[in-house]
Amino acid sequence: MGPKMASSEQGGPGENTGVSAQNFVHALNPILAAVTAQIDGPIQQAADLFATSLRANGVIQAFGSGHSEALAMEIAGRAGGLIASNRIALRDLVLLGGEPAELLRSAELERDPSYSRKLYELSAAREGDLFVIASNSGVNGSIVELASVVKEHGHPLIAITSLQHTAGVDSRHPSGKKLIDFADVVLDNHAPYGDSVLDLPGGGKVCAVSSITAALIAQMLVAETLRRLTAAGETPPVYLSANIPGGDEHNNALEAQYAGRIRRTA
Repeated sequence: MGPKMASSEQGGPGENTGVSAQNFVHALNPILAAVTAQIDGPIQQAADLFATSLRANGVIQAFGSGHSEALAMEIAGRAGGLIASNRIALRDLVLLGGEPAELLRSAELERDPSYSRKLYELSAAREGDLFVIASNSGVNGSIVELASVVKEHGHPLIAITSLQHTAGVDSRHPSGKKLIDFADVVLDNHAPYGDSVLDLPGGGKVCAVSSITAALIAQMLVAETLRRLTAAGETPPVYLSANIPGGDEHNNALEAQYAGRIRRTA
């Protein structure tokens, strides 16, 4: 018995309105085009900072809370990516910082600025390290406070955010500032206000795009950074897939060069 074909009522191929995979892709395409239009501008500026950091034996420190943690996972510790990268997460406060596990049950944690300084200390950041912070809204307390601490310590900071969304909301940080106020380079993920792009018949929007566009930005940054290094005759420290022969040996040898500076926790 062959596969069952979806009807137009089910949002299958051929649907022109409403919620469907086809309409999501249709809405996503111009957003992706807008993101890639940054290649000749802020992507180049950010890649310059990446390359400078790596050449100074720096580590790329990546942080995002909530769904923006996907950006940090895209940068740190994946096949084809940079060895000299570290993923910062709110759960580090419990796993490494001795805070009680109950802390992670708080729905307000990403809005709370009081733990961000400790989060920075747990990152083991050194001079020469670069920070990439992702937040679709760019206004939550933990994000803004960490950005403040990063700049206080003199690190370059790249922000990945939705300029449309952050312009439409107030800061949740006591200073009234937003992520973009601290960034050396701002990369727009071009997500719309609220992140989602398809209208439900009864009201409201669904199908978010910021994780997709942040992943695209992350890989463009890696590609442009590696272009700089290889063009200069340098051998960039990159991951091989752990699922190919020799991958573990290759990765472990390079990770050892950054012992105590990069973490690969669950």
